[in-house]
Amino acid sequence: MLNLNDIQPICIAGQWRPGAGDRYATLYPATGEAVASLHAASVADVEEAILGADRAFRTSGWAQKKPHERAAVLFRVAQLIRENGEALAQLQRLDNGKPISETRNLVASAAATFQFFAAACETLEESLTPMRGDNLTMSVHEPMGVVAAITPWNSPIASEAQKMAPALAAGNAVVVKPAEVTPLAALALARLCIEAGVPAGLISVLPGKGSVIGDAITLHPLVKRVSFTGGTSTGKHIAHIAADKMMPVSLELGGKSPTMVFEDADIDHAVAGVLYGIFSSSGESCIAGSRLFVARSLHEPFMERLAAGAAALRVGDPADERTQMGPLITARHREGIERYVDMGVTDGGRIRTGGVRPKGPAFDRGYFYTPTIIEGLRNDQRICQEEIFGPVLVAMPFDDEEDLIRQANDSVYALAAGIWTRDYKRAWRVGRAVQAGNVWINTYKQFSISTPFGGWRDSGLGREKGRLGILQYMEQKAMYWGLNEQPLPWAG
Repeated sequence: MLNLNDIQPICIAGQWRPGAGDRYATLYPATGEAVASLHAASVADVEEAILGADRAFRTSGWAQKKPHERAAVLFRVAQLIRENGEALAQLQRLDNGKPISETRNLVASAAATFQFFAAACETLEESLTPMRGDNLTMSVHEPMGVVAAITPWNSPIASEAQKMAPALAAGNAVVVKPAEVTPLAALALARLCIEAGVPAGLISVLPGKGSVIGDAITLHPLVKRVSFTGGTSTGKHIAHIAADKMMPVSLELGGKSPTMVFEDADIDHAVAGVLYGIFSSSGESCIAGSRLFVARSLHEPFMERLAAGAAALRVGDPADERTQMGPLITARHREGIERYVDMGVTDGGRIRTGGVRPKGPAFDRGYFYTPTIIEGLRNDQRICQEEIFGPVLVAMPFDDEEDLIRQANDSVYALAAGIWTRDYKRAWRVGRAVQAGNVWINTYKQFSISTPFGGWRDSGLGREKGRLGILQYMEQKAMYWGLNEQPLPWAG
């Protein structure tokens, strides 16, 4: 079983040792106390990891294994995640302060992801394309080589699984750059992958600053693809590097997702869904439903119910089974959220509920903040346009469907949207008209590894998940088999 003391060294091409970078401590957001101390990777470690990954890709035989042979290893990874599920969930809780009930779900998601891509690997079919001459034509796929996975701090183990599983299934070597403040889950997952039978040299986990380690990985000529989840500005920076390298990327970036409640909505379902959509994970979620539009005729009674529900949410110790909202990731991040709330009030907004730090001994050392709802603002104001990444909801009325679609689509982001109505024709119209990569109807923030996920515009490009997500980590190749009886005529 996993032991916290066993996962503090970093993983450099399958070798476990301290990084050559600065020593730093990871902190438990609920108390500010150190959880683990480790040395970050250095640029020299990055070079060694990538060279080792390339060597392992070429010599380990992993890429040459038959798909069902790789699948068997990935099924074993899923089994090991489940066997170590509680230890991983507690580790994730310490790593980023999510409530234990949520981290257990994230661990279960990681196991399901490896299981799904094992099955996708084993059943992936190549294709014969229609013949257009005296050639048998085929489309096949090959692994890329060394690929990079750069993951966020808000849901590490699930994000790492969503990148590592398809990349390994495709036959690649993987270099993982976890968020600096949450490296532990990635290190634990790497240990389980190697224990399951993934050749050790194929996996590296390199904690450290994104501006140093992330750049060194992305710029390296042997890295053939980068899958990144994180902030939009960093994603655009990676896209520029990728353009110079002619390297494919998938970028899952920010959001300012609209949730739309029509006058005929099931109020119980809508209130519960809106609360979950913005306040679960303490709002630290790219798909958080952070802009709420409510039909004007329903606005006041709905907001009364919603504010009461938000005020009743249990904020507290992530180790408590009853906790619904834990702390924010860092003190600095909480200060940034507070500045946004102050900006909203300065711009004319009214705080309906929340907007303060909770008081009491249980909250004094951690980075807690209350669920916050702000009204009285326009959709074009900064707090309604910029991603806050915290438990802050801006609520606005709308007058008709045309007005709603205009406001919902008035954003640089286009990641997700929620629709609450009993009218299935309206749900279809609005669902097709809203610009977003993911639309939930009469639910919110539900996921399936079998369904592609991603955003438009400043919310990113490319897709993860889905049975064909494995192809994101492969190069497509056309093959022609000559069947002509006579030599090609051109040569005479």
